[in-house]
Amino acid sequence: MITLDKVCKRFDDNAVLRGVDLTIAKGSSMVIIGGSGTGKSVMLKCILGLVTPDSGTITVDGEDVTRAERDALLARFGMLFQGGALFDSLPVWQNVAFRLLRGALARPRDEARAIAIEKLRRVGLKPDVADRFPAELSGGMQKRVGLARAIAAEPEIIFFDEPTTGLDPIMAGVINDLIREIVSEMGATALTITHDMSSVRAIADHVAMLHDGVIQWTGPVSGMDQSGDPYVTQFISGSAVGPIEAVR
Repeated sequence: MITLDKVCKRFDDNAVLRGVDLTIAKGSSMVIIGGSGTGKSVMLKCILGLVTPDSGTITVDGEDVTRAERDALLARFGMLFQGGALFDSLPVWQNVAFRLLRGALARPRDEARAIAIEKLRRVGLKPDVADRFPAELSGGMQKRVGLARAIAAEPEIIFFDEPTTGLDPIMAGVINDLIREIVSEMGATALTITHDMSSVRAIADHVAMLHDGVIQWTGPVSGMDQSGDPYVTQFISGSAVGPIEAVR
């Protein structure tokens, strides 16, 4: 579904991506791990067409993202943002139905609200949440609303950016389970960025380690602990000793 071939991106003197090669199969769940500032978010922005690579190619379902019609390309994606990114001034149901109330995907208002309430139910929230505002919800509930919004338009591809950041271990486990269930039910292709190794093990079919602008290792999540790659070994163990230098 998604292929990156020798993708490079530089910002002034900072070479963030130095030749990324990665293939994400249709209907699979890929998790990208790596330290802060290694280019994970830049890679996502390149796939979405928000940032143009300096060289290399990125294709989504065989189509070059730099040549794709932008609205049609983005309509295939759903996104769960790291900080929730809910609109404070809109009630929950309008947050969930945001894409369904405008643009090419616009639905009648009553239909959009019904879809939003159904998606809220799917993530474990009751209909009475629909008319509340984000500030009235706990962090875990806000994250569920963000997940409901990500799936509201039935996307083919869903990106999850640090889906458990700021959550306690129990709620993080709930979100991980929801992501896994929903991706499987929808048959969607999923790409997740996370530092949380419990999320990696719960969500991933395959794992890729991004470091120093390239994919250092990729393979099935079942092979991660026996990868033999020193970067992966150090990252998943959280050791200060290894090829990854701790920035102090």
